[in-house]
Amino acid sequence: MASEQDKSPRTLDGFDRAILRLVQADNKMPQRKIGEAVNLSAAAVQRRIAAMEASGVIARNVAIVDPDALPLTITSIVEVQLVDERAATVEPARRLFLDTPDVQQCYYVTGGVSFMLVIVTTDMRAYSALTRRLFAENDFIASYRSLIALDRVKADSSVIIP
Repeated sequence: MASEQDKSPRTLDGFDRAILRLVQADNKMPQRKIGEAVNLSAAAVQRRIAAMEASGVIARNVAIVDPDALPLTITSIVEVQLVDERAATVEPARRLFLDTPDVQQCYYVTGGVSFMLVIVTTDMRAYSALTRRLFAENDFIASYRSLIALDRVKADSSVIIP
């Protein structure tokens, strides 16, 4: 992954966009196949992917795990309201959520709520302990509301590439 200093703005052309669409669907697709799909050589695809990684357009290459394959049975969407929106309050909350592996996603939002979290735990006992540690034991949290997911209808982390 590129460091903040190494990242420079990159203008994406049609080939870059086409490559991004393919690698978001399957980042293990052979570069030869990507090249065939976008009408470039494998070497050109490799150079473009390397440039997008260096510039930060491609931030990470990750494996998406099916939660049904593991004992992760509780998914909760949590609204978190901070006591105020000062940087001295927001930053410790942001750091706490960022450093908590059970917090799968975290968004700092507008509209009367401070943060929206997606949390995945093994069971209700683990979820209860986590909410106590994250919310009840922190003075910068005014309130929180948990919405327990009944069914995972769609979970896609792809960005729509115009």
